[in-house]
Amino acid sequence: MLRIFSSINGQVEQIEKPENGSWLCLSEPTDVELATVASQTGIDLADLRAPLDDEERSRVDVEDDYTMIIVDIPTVEERGGRDWYETIPLSIIVTENLIITVCMQDTPVLHPFMEGTIRGFNTFMRSRFILQILYRNATMYLRYLRIIDRESDKLELKLRHSMQNREIVMLMELSKTLVYFTTSLKSNEIVMEKLTTLQRIKQYPDDEDLLDDVITENKQAIEMANIYSGVLANMTDAFASIVSNNLNNVMRIFTIISITLSIPTLIFSMYGMNFDGGMMGMPFTDKPWGFMLIIVISMVLSGAVAWFLTRSRMFK
Repeated sequence: MLRIFSSINGQVEQIEKPENGSWLCLSEPTDVELATVASQTGIDLADLRAPLDDEERSRVDVEDDYTMIIVDIPTVEERGGRDWYETIPLSIIVTENLIITVCMQDTPVLHPFMEGTIRGFNTFMRSRFILQILYRNATMYLRYLRIIDRESDKLELKLRHSMQNREIVMLMELSKTLVYFTTSLKSNEIVMEKLTTLQRIKQYPDDEDLLDDVITENKQAIEMANIYSGVLANMTDAFASIVSNNLNNVMRIFTIISITLSIPTLIFSMYGMNFDGGMMGMPFTDKPWGFMLIIVISMVLSGAVAWFLTRSRMFK
């Protein structure tokens, strides 16, 4: 999808054709749209296609007529009724008169710019626009990291009484997401450091403070991702042991029940054997109350064995 925006009288409006100072937003672009933009702007088609590869690394490329900045942005994908977090590339290409963004998805990172809700945003202030995108990107990372932290807290409550692997697998997925986030944030940090020394992009008076804010937010996101990664790693190991202990407790109960039931089974099996009436028979078989007495004795012995096993150190 190709959308063109321009700041007109302080408002961001969508226009039909590109003009000086406008913003071309390519989201999930088709080959026709990429070819059209390449022919109109003189940008190499390979550079326009670069962010459509989800393995593309973050970098800054300086060409003769334009500068291309690729950063990793967070995204959410719904699978199996759950949200899964990952990162994808976003390309920001700056020419003499235009700024172009290319992404394989319609990312929420850019939505506030389209809606005109970003304070101080103007499409013709291209260097500030770049920093505002990077700042918005860093805040999105922080937002998703807080969501991941809350999800890990919910999983922690479930794991206290769980005997299944589902929660542990979900914790491992969150840990993998944090690894992706950390790697992408560190790559973005390198891009930001290079922007501080890039002379081609014009710097406005307030851009220096904005760049400092972007770097600070990005570093905060890196620290949060590292902290959460360490916590999740320890939590995964701890709750793997908890699941094993919960299973052992269940097996302990089953063992006690099995041993307890073996007592009356042994007694009744002996009394179930056939004996010759002239030979020595089993005790109490000739008494009318013998059957009830054997049942009472079996219950007493079973209760005594159950009491002993539940208090034995072997089964604690």
